[in-house]
Amino acid sequence: MTLAPTAAFHRALIVGAGSGLSASLARLFAGHGLSVALAARTTEKLAPLCAETGARAFTCDAGNQASVADLFTAVEAAIGSPDVVIYNASGRLRGPIETLDPADVARALEISAFGGFLVGQQAARRMIPQHHGAILFTGASASIKGYPQSAPFAMGKFALRGLAQSMARELAPQGVHVAHFVIDGGIASASRPVPAEAPDSLLDPDAIALTYWQILHQPRSAWTWEIELRPWVERF
Repeated sequence: MTLAPTAAFHRALIVGAGSGLSASLARLFAGHGLSVALAARTTEKLAPLCAETGARAFTCDAGNQASVADLFTAVEAAIGSPDVVIYNASGRLRGPIETLDPADVARALEISAFGGFLVGQQAARRMIPQHHGAILFTGASASIKGYPQSAPFAMGKFALRGLAQSMARELAPQGVHVAHFVIDGGIASASRPVPAEAPDSLLDPDAIALTYWQILHQPRSAWTWEIELRPWVERF
């Protein structure tokens, strides 16, 4: 059987960019010839990655409506309208439920969930007329499991998952692929190396990025809206 060809992608925007998964995604996309835009609240930390990949950095507060709208306008002017948009921002806040500051909780939800809506809305407005594009949301173990003293993170990630599921059902018939990635486990980094006595016990960010790339290029006859990723030793 011959699979239908996948439409090409040319411009990627990663919101909530940093040195981990976002950096792996930026390298992978740039290596395949995509123009890459990186958005973060502070962009100084992105300078080495931009120099390495040729990506452009943009300042954005993902939980602020005006800031997100300005981001898409600026990205369009710099590289054109993105046909891949990845929401990788999270608001992490831990503490006993009885002592959490409600204002801090609201801000965490604003970043984890409301920001996903703002970015997804701006992306959808541009992709629907083209009947083409992909909007990818990064989830976590907390997307499906609420842990003790982690209510704000679970609330935000549960909401982001619901947003992704709703958008996938709404936008798939219009040619826009929406997918949610449950990253169920710790991600290896320079500050969190894989233990020598337990190889492959942490998620490799390059391996995660490769899965994003594979989902991005699924034939539309077999799109997935959600996938879980975890190390082979992770309990679930």
